[in-house]
Amino acid sequence: MTFLDLEDSVAPLEKVAARTKVAEAVRTLDWGERVLCVRVNAWDTEWTYGDVIEVVGTAGERLDEIMLPKVQNAAEVIAMDLLLTQVEKNVGLPVGHIGIEAQIETTRGLINVEEICAASPRLETIIFGPADFAASMEMPVLTGGVAIPEYPGDHFNYVFSKILMAGRANGLQVIDGPFLKVRELDALREFAQRTRVLGYDGKWALTPDQAGVMNEVYSPTQEQFDKACDILDAYRQATEGDLKGAVMFGDEMIDEASRKMAIKFVSRGERAGLKRSSD
Repeated sequence: MTFLDLEDSVAPLEKVAARTKVAEAVRTLDWGERVLCVRVNAWDTEWTYGDVIEVVGTAGERLDEIMLPKVQNAAEVIAMDLLLTQVEKNVGLPVGHIGIEAQIETTRGLINVEEICAASPRLETIIFGPADFAASMEMPVLTGGVAIPEYPGDHFNYVFSKILMAGRANGLQVIDGPFLKVRELDALREFAQRTRVLGYDGKWALTPDQAGVMNEVYSPTQEQFDKACDILDAYRQATEGDLKGAVMFGDEMIDEASRKMAIKFVSRGERAGLKRSSD
């Protein structure tokens, strides 16, 4: 997924002019098969409706999603859904063509994350924004989204888990935000493992080098992929007859829950381009 930004990376005096440039880029550049998204400004600014009307209204059908930053409550997602419906009707796009990605970047947004994730069928992804969230919490840090050595543990573990559960309960993709120390790739790899182990689908990359690390961290290894395929084969063979429930896979008991976990590994690995070693 690639997104073009109208929010934090654009100075206030350039916000309006940037809309035309973004819409033209969506229309004219070759984006391949990647999901293409535009981040608009948050509802507490004066630019949101103009961003949506001009960009969605002129970018054409190649635009896949709108990213809504600093979402505070479900009503903000519903408002975006309604506005997108009107714009789609006016420009001849199928209603529902534009998906929504929502960023959780404030304490209020985290408190309301369950309702936010259930607010609209357009919602496809929920994203954690660590820097703005740290500011909202008034954390005594100057760089968000990195480890805090003085804290005896992971200071964002509760946040990661709460967002992940809300997202998964509503069938959403769940993404961690950026790691701002862009040259510290080893530290990035270590920090990204925290959300990878919890079950996040990925993490924002700010540079090509970071993207390489993210692909490595969030994709299954060949060994994991092969084992997941073997588990599926073993469970399918063991349950083709009347036998149901747990079976043995080597010295490991596997059951229906094991099958579900293995399916997730295989699906993730196939998206990453993995193929079974024995094939």
